[in-house]
Amino acid sequence: MKILDVCCGSKMFWYDKEEPHTTFMDIRDEVLTYTDRNAVRKVEVNPDIVADFRNIPFADDSFDLVVFDPPHLIHAGANSWLVKKYGKLDKNTWPQDLKLGFDECMRVLKPNGTMLFKWNEEQIKTKDVFEVFGQQPILGDKRSKTRWSVFIKKHAK
Repeated sequence: MKILDVCCGSKMFWYDKEEPHTTFMDIRDEVLTYTDRNAVRKVEVNPDIVADFRNIPFADDSFDLVVFDPPHLIHAGANSWLVKKYGKLDKNTWPQDLKLGFDECMRVLKPNGTMLFKWNEEQIKTKDVFEVFGQQPILGDKRSKTRWSVFIKKHAK
């Protein structure tokens, strides 16, 4: 089993941050610190490979599972802690950027491969993102603000 997490960030939702089947990728490699209730906190973004989800540097049909958790924000200040922690999409190009990312994830998936997509719809509605993708997931959470959805790579006919 080969897994690719294309926007791993600090691997916050991973139980095993060194999962051996997984290649962790992010556009950043940095250590961030902040003060929270008088305690200094540290967030490490330390991927295996530094790359952009819009141009994934792997061959077609390489992975069984791709995890796609791109930035969800388009309205936040450049120095916002949320932006530093999670990243930010450009408010004018987010549809094109997410479509490129979705297409790249599908490209590197093996036939019948699965993509796990995570999205928070505080600023952009999930239905709008799926419209940009041009494909609906096969299943997912439909009620919470943060949604997990599963896509399967479509077969070329």
